[in-house]
Amino acid sequence: MFVLMSLMPSLPASPSFQQFADAASVAFPNLSPQQRVIAQFVLERPDDIALGTVATVAEATGVQPSALVRFANVMGFSGFSELQRVFRGRLLERAGTYRERISAMNPAADGAAGDALTLPPLVALGVADLRQLESSVSETALRQAGRVISSARRVHVLAQRRAFPVAAYLVYALSQLELRVQLHAGLGGMLGESLRQIEPEDMLLVISFKNYSSEVVDAAKTAKANGLPVVAITDHALSPLKPSATVCLEIGAGLPAPVRSLVASMCLAQALVVSTGQCLVEPGKRPGKRPGKEPGKEPARKLGEMPRQSRKEAR
Repeated sequence: MFVLMSLMPSLPASPSFQQFADAASVAFPNLSPQQRVIAQFVLERPDDIALGTVATVAEATGVQPSALVRFANVMGFSGFSELQRVFRGRLLERAGTYRERISAMNPAADGAAGDALTLPPLVALGVADLRQLESSVSETALRQAGRVISSARRVHVLAQRRAFPVAAYLVYALSQLELRVQLHAGLGGMLGESLRQIEPEDMLLVISFKNYSSEVVDAAKTAKANGLPVVAITDHALSPLKPSATVCLEIGAGLPAPVRSLVASMCLAQALVVSTGQCLVEPGKRPGKRPGKEPGKEPARKLGEMPRQSRKEAR
């Protein structure tokens, strides 16, 4: 236990939820399999942690109550109650979202017997997701992402499955800012060949949510290994995209729902476009130019290209 705790990031005396989430993300690879299950549960369903007891949370997570206490200890808390205070503090900051949550959970009173309302519950869930987005993404992170995008020679956008509409919108909107943008759709199984077109002064913008696309995660890892900036739009701090991201924008896991909404992710995409536009008009800004490489640092390689030393060894 001592060795494990020595590998954990330190938290302030009264951490915010975001500070805890960041620490959990860093600690995740060093946690036991059971503790990883707990970490994923508490970050995906923070409201349940705030409102539940150690017994109900343990039952929902599928572990013993003592495992929750050990997880809290590993993360630097004296017990589950102290950990729970972090989540209750987050809940107090977002108290206004619970009207939408209750409305979404209750059956419609105005409909006739046997009739099911379709639009109002989805609207309520969308509003709740937007509230969560508002508290999850900071203006600082948005501005950082905008600067990375606006400084690139070309913006490469990659997403699959339900995240693909977000990517398609970003390609359209960023091109309206007169940026050079390329969408990697992977048609005909040619995604790998398409990604190899990425040049050293480009950047990669990736979008993926649970269950994550392995192709998107792998592309982000390769881009980071090759020294390319990566901006990621994803759901929470345990996303496999976060370790590869220069800037990671997390929309939150959202409320459980039969249909997973794109409302928050599309809103974040719009905000990212606006932030990028603001960066483009900053005094002295030269669109499409990245800062020069750091002295003594090997220039970035094309995606999929071997490092210089590896090329020498290959010969």
